[in-house]
Amino acid sequence: MKKSLNILIFTALLGAVGCTQSPTATIEGHISEAAGKTLFLDRIDVDRIVTSDSVKLNDDGAFRFRVAEPECFDFYRLRIGKEMVYLSVDSTETLQVTAALPAMSAAYQVEGSEDNLMLKKLVNKQSELQYAVQNLVRNSGPEIGITQARIDTLVQRYKREVRMEYIYADPGKPYAYFALFQRLGGSLIFDPLTTRDDVRCFAAVATNLDLFYPEAVRTKNLKNIALKGMKHTRPAQQVDYSALQDKIVETSIIDINMPDIDGVMRRLTDLKGKVVMLDFTVYGHEQSAARVIILRELYEKYAAQGLEIYQVALDENEHFWKTAVENIPWICVRDEEAPYSRSATLYGVRELPTYFLVNRAGELVMRDAMVKDLEAEIQRLLKE
Repeated sequence: MKKSLNILIFTALLGAVGCTQSPTATIEGHISEAAGKTLFLDRIDVDRIVTSDSVKLNDDGAFRFRVAEPECFDFYRLRIGKEMVYLSVDSTETLQVTAALPAMSAAYQVEGSEDNLMLKKLVNKQSELQYAVQNLVRNSGPEIGITQARIDTLVQRYKREVRMEYIYADPGKPYAYFALFQRLGGSLIFDPLTTRDDVRCFAAVATNLDLFYPEAVRTKNLKNIALKGMKHTRPAQQVDYSALQDKIVETSIIDINMPDIDGVMRRLTDLKGKVVMLDFTVYGHEQSAARVIILRELYEKYAAQGLEIYQVALDENEHFWKTAVENIPWICVRDEEAPYSRSATLYGVRELPTYFLVNRAGELVMRDAMVKDLEAEIQRLLKE
């Protein structure tokens, strides 16, 4: 995680001579049997995945990408079709990747990073779990309950092993963070909000990141998730989270940062000081038009008093979404991961539409199931 002394000295010398070029890391290598294919480099941010570069491979399959030095660590994936190689970058290192189609996801090698060797093992381990679950479902009989119980056994065994071998073994490592957000069938394997043992994993990684990278976006987001999970689970046995709690978190909400219709990144936590209706919806739903009319009336009535609507659309059709929201007056972003939205999962969204109310202090105070009179609640929060 820490840069070597030589790198630090070299960086200082560059500053002394007035060099303004930003430091970069390099991801390079060869993909065999891939001539004519396009290799994409995707950056995996806190709340979305963005394609940052691409190259059409020649006969030798050689490639080279340069990426910015991260504030703590970043995750990337090399992608050709459905074949992917996941990588972590935590300094101005050079990663050497060799792989081959058609099984690039499994048959690849990484040189220059012990962390990435561990990350590879973790990804392969999750793939084995996915295969085992799919095989169990394929060969299951009519006893649905028995099949679900067997799946739960597989998942719990996986979680126990990953906790000890990847998370608690060194919670400050990139692969420990990566493990927290692995998925099975579109859902997070580790539950950040309602399962006590899983919340402890989130807290352990958040505490370690806070020691080394307190101002990093990943750190702040993970601390918010961990603290919210700690509040929800209310452990019967007192656990020492003081190292995490002594650091004041800027907001109790889990941050979201996604592009609006114009491609402008809109961050939920930037709205602190306003009363916010955080709304998860699908514009392609048949009831959407009627609901927009209701929201428009509320917005026009209370926006001048400090109400803002931050709407997360989970529409898969981007063109349809852009057409539908072209004239709405509030903030609407689209989650590119729909229908497997990490943000919706972290907020416990089980059906659409779903909304939450956030007070001026940036604290989530209630969800729709708790609200009897929406307008009355908005009025109350605006007066606080």
